Amino acid sequence: METISKYQIAAMVVLFEIGSTPLFELGIKAEQDAWLAMLAAAIAGFLLTWVFLFIQKQDPVRNLAEMLESVCGRFLGKMLTVGYALYFAYEAMRNVRDFGELTTLTMLTLTPKSLIMGIVVILSVYAAVSGIEVLFRVGETFFLLFAGSYAVMFVLLLSGGLPEPDRLKPVLHGGIMPVLRAAFPDILSFPFGQTVVFLMFWSAVRHREKLHKHVLAAYAGVAVLLVSFNALNMAVLGPELAKVSTIPLLASVQLIQIKEVLERLDLLVTIILFLGLFFKITCFLLGGALCIKQAVRCSAGKAIVFTGAVVYITSFLEPNYTYHIWLGLEYSVKIFPLFQVVLPAILLAAMLWKNRRRGKYQHQ
Repeated sequence: METISKYQIAAMVVLFEIGSTPLFELGIKAEQDAWLAMLAAAIAGFLLTWVFLFIQKQDPVRNLAEMLESVCGRFLGKMLTVGYALYFAYEAMRNVRDFGELTTLTMLTLTPKSLIMGIVVILSVYAAVSGIEVLFRVGETFFLLFAGSYAVMFVLLLSGGLPEPDRLKPVLHGGIMPVLRAAFPDILSFPFGQTVVFLMFWSAVRHREKLHKHVLAAYAGVAVLLVSFNALNMAVLGPELAKVSTIPLLASVQLIQIKEVLERLDLLVTIILFLGLFFKITCFLLGGALCIKQAVRCSAGKAIVFTGAVVYITSFLEPNYTYHIWLGLEYSVKIFPLFQVVLPAILLAAMLWKNRRRGKYQHQ
């Protein structure tokens, strides 16, 4: 059986949560209070991640698909597993499309999008076929480079004198309700609720005694980073410019100019965005494939190749990037709490009920 360490899972949580998140100024409906919406969703996401970990604690040796079949029975369990397979595959598809759009917008403007997305899907399929252990070991290897790059970017944005705190004022200018409407369910669903996919991987962790501690610490760290960058972007661009920027973080970094030596750092941003997107795509693709493997009892390799093919083909369904963003940030985020909140809550309640009944029978 493949195994991963607590440090590898923590590193992957950071890589995954950042993923495609910096592509968007989340919470922009709250204007300059977008960072407060991000903060509110991050706090709720922390509690949600704790719930996911508590679910895993009830059945440490099974992944989500296996738990669904064990708790809900073979037929209903398989149906729910297929539902999660479709959800994970859809999330992978959205990130593949993000990868293709980002590449054609910033670097390879004349390269066919189909070729770019085909290459990233092939690489993700190869990484997934290599197994959970290899994927998470690679994530651990890239973690310091990834985190260091964001730290350097943060320092350069501050030292370049670009942020203007007045752009974040007045705080709560429309009251608390616009902040809460921007945060729930949209930002909770993306990116924080997406950690539900780790229920497919936590069962492979060695020495699970401190799994909660490592995962929650990683989540807290990455949440602080995402909220900070959200506020920093808003302080650099202001709500009006942030609202119309295709990639707000890229727009902010392009403004860095320190003594005419450090400038045009958008290449650095693009590369680390590619890195985060790759790991997010692969986690979702592998999670979906493991669900298919459990549902139809096929080999992992066949499930991964099939899932990769579905992800690639469906990445062309959205006619353009504007439609892609509109569908994802206006509609998908309102549907996916079904898989991120509702079904996990029902699963946890069913597990606790079964464990309680089992305990009563043992005492009789």
